[in-house]
Amino acid sequence: MKDYFRPILISNVDKPKDAFFLGQGRLWFNSVERLARGKPSEMIPAKELPQKWLNRLVDPRPKLAGMELTNCCIMGVLNVTPDSFSDGGSFDDPASAVFQAENMLQNGADIIDVGGESTRPGAKKISAALEIKRTASVIRNICAKTKVAVSIDTRKAAVARAAVESGAALVNDVSGLTFDPDLAPFCAKENLPVCVMHSQGLPETMQDNPLYDDVVLDVYDFLDDQINRLNRQGIARNCIIADPGIGFGKTMAHNLALLNKISLFHSLGVPLLLGVSRKGFIGKITQENVAEGRVIGSVSAALTGVSQGVQIFRVHDVRETRQAFDMWQTIMFGIK
Repeated sequence: MKDYFRPILISNVDKPKDAFFLGQGRLWFNSVERLARGKPSEMIPAKELPQKWLNRLVDPRPKLAGMELTNCCIMGVLNVTPDSFSDGGSFDDPASAVFQAENMLQNGADIIDVGGESTRPGAKKISAALEIKRTASVIRNICAKTKVAVSIDTRKAAVARAAVESGAALVNDVSGLTFDPDLAPFCAKENLPVCVMHSQGLPETMQDNPLYDDVVLDVYDFLDDQINRLNRQGIARNCIIADPGIGFGKTMAHNLALLNKISLFHSLGVPLLLGVSRKGFIGKITQENVAEGRVIGSVSAALTGVSQGVQIFRVHDVRETRQAFDMWQTIMFGIK
């Protein structure tokens, strides 16, 4: 029976001698929750971990696409679409898109994630040509006018190729590089970092009736299998980011279970990305029907990720999130 290991992360500066740092960060652990399907979990000392699993937890997370992963990094959301769930139509004009990218950079974004196809629940697929038309010139202008790194949020190799030619430095794929068989070989050839996200089903139908045997372990297994598959295709583990895909083919209960145990995913041995910003489950909990009104709930959910060592956060509200992160880190670790 397969075992899974979730580090119990602590932010106290007084690290005991038998504890280990997570990656190059400042959170440490000396106990681990061992999970297995059909069995109660149990706590074990971290020093009893098999060496493979300990290495995955403590090995440094290298710099990716300009992001120093020893701190909390913010990926600013820039949807140049007419129909994204929160900001659709707000930045589909190229000039407003570049202005928004500059604004997010000034407010503390480490990277800007440009998306030209909505993947909200119920969204329909669009052509690669239309997606390229929406994104390529925006990416080119952002790269020309700022020093911020840009990622392309796409499932399609043709779109990624045009984005990289325009200056994008990372591919963020909600399908986990399963949608287009040409995307992984392209990323491998270009030595591009990628973000592998879990999603159950396509956007058109993913929220119809999502089912799991154990959502936390099922999502972990998908990401683990896909990372290994990408390794075989030539994408190194140190070029991969993992995202459990909050809200993509998941109920509110599924989302909360993943957030509660998100530190498990550090055992994949790669940096983690969390995208909870303004999502529907936050609205259900807070009774806030307007996506733009979910800022406080979004930041609170993100801070849960911070306390469990997540390195990258995909957010709409950069200024508010950066303020919260700066306060948390100063309280926990003191002024730099």
